[in-house]
Amino acid sequence: MEYRRLGASGLRVSAVSLGTWLTAGHTIDVAATTKLVRTALDLGINLLDTADVYAKGAAEEALGQAIAGVPRHTLVVATKCFFPMSDDPNDKGLSRKHVVESLHKSLRRLRLDYVDLFQCHRPDPETPLEETCRAMDDLVRQGKTLYWGVSQWPADSITRAVQLCCDNGQAPPISNQPCYNLLDRGIEAAVLPASREAGVGQIVFSPLAQGVLTGKYKKGARPKGSRASDERANRFIGRYLDDATAVARVERFVELAAATGRAPHELALAFCLRRPEVASVIVGATSPEQLRANAAAAAVKLDDATITALDAIFPAP
Repeated sequence: MEYRRLGASGLRVSAVSLGTWLTAGHTIDVAATTKLVRTALDLGINLLDTADVYAKGAAEEALGQAIAGVPRHTLVVATKCFFPMSDDPNDKGLSRKHVVESLHKSLRRLRLDYVDLFQCHRPDPETPLEETCRAMDDLVRQGKTLYWGVSQWPADSITRAVQLCCDNGQAPPISNQPCYNLLDRGIEAAVLPASREAGVGQIVFSPLAQGVLTGKYKKGARPKGSRASDERANRFIGRYLDDATAVARVERFVELAAATGRAPHELALAFCLRRPEVASVIVGATSPEQLRANAAAAAVKLDDATITALDAIFPAP
């Protein structure tokens, strides 16, 4: 497994990380989650990503049970807050109250004294950025989280948050967690350049476009038993499968993968990891075999000809 520095920090994370969105506490039980986590650790994966909102806390609880007894220094545990966890008006967003209370609840569910990375799941236009930065800095100073980051933030917000923290002597965010894959290359235009300048690394989610880039959804079909056929898990995959242009591009991509002697998932993950700004790609596996296959992609390096061919199929923004 390759390890990369996360932004300008000294934290090193595995190039492939294990996520819990739509899996832990949702489609797989605690026993299966534990088996996946132990497989991940055996493969050298140290970054485990979750969020309070995933299965309304059940994902954090499952992960907490899965890592019980694992030497703490071997783990990089990341969680997030922002989305509503109840109907209470203060149980959402990035206010000081919600940020602090959310982390305390997450720590209880994860059975940890601290997390390695606490992330703002989305930007909050209703809370002053100064308030969020101050709350995060306080949590870092208290040792409740070692670092903090953001997720799906636009370039200008990332730049402003880092500048505010530097101006006020606060711990700046070290990471951003955006959606990034061959079908979603939007961050290349502004987010990646701004993050590079600010010392913010990328932990990208959905690098396989919810599994679409594996080639298993031929012509946009939704096979029985797949994520696309699961009404609880397919809210996001439809935007790919219902797009005729995207489906056609994936078919060309699968042909290219075959011509290069690589599996589609290897090319898709290696494409994301080709960027030095990307510290890790989050994969959401449901079986150890699937996780092993994805982890192997960390060793794949794309040559210039393959990158050119991929750019031709999936044009940059």
